[in-house]
Amino acid sequence: MSDTSKGAQQGPAGSAPGRVVVVTGLSGAGKSTALHALEDLGFFCVDNLPTSLVRPAVEACEAGGITRIGLGIDVRVGSFLAGATAALDSIRIGRDVVILFLDASDETLLRRFSETRRPHPLTTGGSGAIAMLDGVLLERERLASLRARATIQLDTTRLSTHDLRRVVIERLRPGKVDVPRMSTRFVSFGYKYGIPLDADLLFDVRFLDNPYFVHGLRELTGNDEPVRDYILRNGDALEFISRTEQLLSFCMPRYASEGKSYLTVGIGCTGGRHRSVVLTNVLSDSLRRKTGLPITVVHRDVARASASVVPSGAGEVMAGVAGADLRRTQPGAAAPEPRPASEESVTGGER
Repeated sequence: MSDTSKGAQQGPAGSAPGRVVVVTGLSGAGKSTALHALEDLGFFCVDNLPTSLVRPAVEACEAGGITRIGLGIDVRVGSFLAGATAALDSIRIGRDVVILFLDASDETLLRRFSETRRPHPLTTGGSGAIAMLDGVLLERERLASLRARATIQLDTTRLSTHDLRRVVIERLRPGKVDVPRMSTRFVSFGYKYGIPLDADLLFDVRFLDNPYFVHGLRELTGNDEPVRDYILRNGDALEFISRTEQLLSFCMPRYASEGKSYLTVGIGCTGGRHRSVVLTNVLSDSLRRKTGLPITVVHRDVARASASVVPSGAGEVMAGVAGADLRRTQPGAAAPEPRPASEESVTGGER
């Protein structure tokens, strides 16, 4: 038995749940997807629950003040099936109980098991389509009486996982519960420290002029007005903002409509302190207004100390000197060996 809940809605201890949704049906028809959709609506969900534990589980949730409960019941074993009717009847009194039964065509179920390479739970021997089909037919026969008692029957034959999630939310959403919306996170970062591992979309803004090399701006960040003004005076920056805003305002609502829960957009420059910070702030503010989606901002590397190892302007003066090594040397340390003129100079600053 696995507890799949996250962030379940709770109320006063001992209060009756507003709704108990029992999810059952044929294996491969989408029971796990339906339970995940209920989780997104704030239900406390328990999957693969034996029928003998239905009433104790509901009562335990009530004692903890949980107001919405989702139960995934597996009645593939004969002893479970025998107690299913009594178990469901035992929780109906004083409760709003909904039985959601998921079904699909035999061909669809066989295809889904083939794609996942998992055996049907009632397949007891043999191999290939014959044994698998026997398992599907046996399960369908065993569940006939439970299907007849279902409050809602859903045929998932032509539904993708995203479609099924959307249908479950539409049919079972409590009146005062908002449909879950995609949460979007904008992350500014420095490529020198690595890209965000969870980024779905990445934008590289290192083509813009770098305030790092401008006197008076190096120690500031993109959150400071002088740096912001410097970046936004650049026509390329404004063009980038316009084009990226157009792209994301098109993509974000469509990602959300397909059931995507999280979207992370990474915007990177060299050190993650100037260019990426300004553009992340501008784009997130604009898209928050345009899409209406919740957007959070993280400036991952803005607090890192500026890696200033060369006096301002030294890079420009020394870059053309053959063999020049601009690395900082400690007092008393031996002078660095000259390098061949063909080697690239090390400036120590940002590009």
